[in-house]
Amino acid sequence: MFNSTPSPEARAAGIRKIVYLQEEVLRENGSAPAVPALKATAAAVVANPWLGTGPHTDLSEAAKRIAPQIARELTGRLLAGLGGAEAVEAFGKAAIVGTAGEIEHAGALIHTPYFGNLVREFLEGTSIICFADDRAEAGQPLVVPLWHKTQAATRSHYQTATARVADGPMPHEIVVIAAASTGPRPHARIGDRSTDRPVTAKILAGATA
Repeated sequence: MFNSTPSPEARAAGIRKIVYLQEEVLRENGSAPAVPALKATAAAVVANPWLGTGPHTDLSEAAKRIAPQIARELTGRLLAGLGGAEAVEAFGKAAIVGTAGEIEHAGALIHTPYFGNLVREFLEGTSIICFADDRAEAGQPLVVPLWHKTQAATRSHYQTATARVADGPMPHEIVVIAAASTGPRPHARIGDRSTDRPVTAKILAGATA
């Protein structure tokens, strides 16, 4: 069972706090979803290890040291809250850097194998993980895109989750987010690439293909 107490490694990585948010839609457009699903975000507020450095600074060593610990802590929360990797069907990732940092500092903690590969492994996915990143003041929400963890073209699982930390990121911090869902959007019914008819501008205009 997952231990919710941050590990010594997580503290060493500079994690100040972790915020876990979970939602379940009970009714959508007047009726219960055809496929009930839970959706959650786990956000870690960490000290920016590159604060005050220039645009030519190598970010790889700090990312290698910090990102795996964040990945483990955040996916641990998601797995505990959503019922394990077998229950997770969609995932996403995101980061918000504080106003004193570079947007690249946010990217450095989520766009390398030291975070993304581990999130994918722990949640038992194979797809590339969709993402969002931003620079903002404390309390700014970020909409995190999600898609299917093994079949990225499955439209029913195209969805979003909104993450927000009331007091982060402070200017010297970064908020790193992992998100997951146990199912599709409520009442998903717009088809899929496997069932699409050919569509081009010529076809829509009535021209002969």
